[in-house]
Amino acid sequence: MRERMVRRRLLWFLLALAVLPGAGAAATGTAEAVRYMIVVTGGELLSGGYADGHTHFLTRTLYPLGLHCVGSMCVDDKRDDLKEALRFAMGKAPLVIVTGGLGPTDNDVTREAISEFTGISLAEHPDLVQRMARRFGVAPEQLRANLRRQVRTPAGGSYLDNAGGTAVGLVFELTRGAIVALPGPPGELQPMVRDELIPYLSRRFGTRLPGRSLTLRFVGLGQSEIDQRIKEHVTLDPDIVTGSQFQGGRVDFMFTLPDDTPREKERLDALRQKIVAHLGEYIYAADETSLEQVVIGLLRARGATLALAEVGSGGTVAAALNGAEGAGDAVLGAYVAPTMERLHHLLDVHDANWAQRASGRDAVERLAAAAARAATSQWAVAVGPLQEDGFVEVAFRRPAGAIESERVALRGVGELARSRFVTHLLDRLRRKMQQSVESK
Repeated sequence: MRERMVRRRLLWFLLALAVLPGAGAAATGTAEAVRYMIVVTGGELLSGGYADGHTHFLTRTLYPLGLHCVGSMCVDDKRDDLKEALRFAMGKAPLVIVTGGLGPTDNDVTREAISEFTGISLAEHPDLVQRMARRFGVAPEQLRANLRRQVRTPAGGSYLDNAGGTAVGLVFELTRGAIVALPGPPGELQPMVRDELIPYLSRRFGTRLPGRSLTLRFVGLGQSEIDQRIKEHVTLDPDIVTGSQFQGGRVDFMFTLPDDTPREKERLDALRQKIVAHLGEYIYAADETSLEQVVIGLLRARGATLALAEVGSGGTVAAALNGAEGAGDAVLGAYVAPTMERLHHLLDVHDANWAQRASGRDAVERLAAAAARAATSQWAVAVGPLQEDGFVEVAFRRPAGAIESERVALRGVGELARSRFVTHLLDRLRRKMQQSVESK
């Protein structure tokens, strides 16, 4: 009993922290703003296995539409914990968005917990039963019990379609608001928010539908410095809603207008041109295109290819590029080894003493040349071993054979340190490819 009381007090303390001023997105400043809370479920989040990306996505997406997030919290996959979180959240806002726990496994308890909390029963939806049966190629009565759980929807409410998975979103309608449950995988949650949740919120709460927006993606400058430069050189109209986010050395700035008309497009185009005039070298995209996709796009547009040779970065550069569309045509080879000597053998360099005789910089430059030869690629990037001062030597080989090298910080062994390193390296490669075209 004492252990349960201590756990409850700790949970309430964490919940109280979630709604301190500054949590979530800033208020829109309009009287019609709809307050909402976010409850993210998952024991893996509380153990440090994964970071919560749902709050970031939801607040960024819903803020321009007139929704004000007053708090976000993470709770374990336990019914009592989730119901306690719901009780707290409903006391703060009429709309609660819950993410995760809608799958077929035993620890997916979100739908049952919300049903118990609201008193709204669950029932199999006949349309979903038929759809699930078709998906798995069986008769409805042959569906496994764990799959049948996913076709149960609120008797007092509705569901949100899931184009990318089996777990539909659930809408529990209440007298003073609603609780909406979304699936956990980002590839399912994000399209559902854009295609299903936003229209529902507009119908139910009168929030705006998405207007015209502009996203500028920066690299090489910090968030505060970008913000300061924009304020110094560009005057923003009062009806433009702004937002920003940063991760791994990359910064996104979003500018949104309430309507989607040709006039709004012209205004945002003019704004983009003004910002590019002052910060253009740091902007790698004016849409949702990733830095990896920009690099692959530059290679493909030039009919060029790339080879990678990595020691200190452990293959993280190759892994990042591999996720970009078209990488299979542009990246001809990726060679990864734990030491320079192993990489030397992997690339079949016949001078057995070259790595020992050469200085650190010379050795990495030779690796870049060897990788280009092995993969028969025009461009090559080689990353040397991590040195005691937290730097690595990086060499860039251009199509004509010229090789340039520089020292790049790789301090730390965590995901954030490697993410920043990959961002810096890809940005340097992007700039070098753009300079090659401009110099012709």
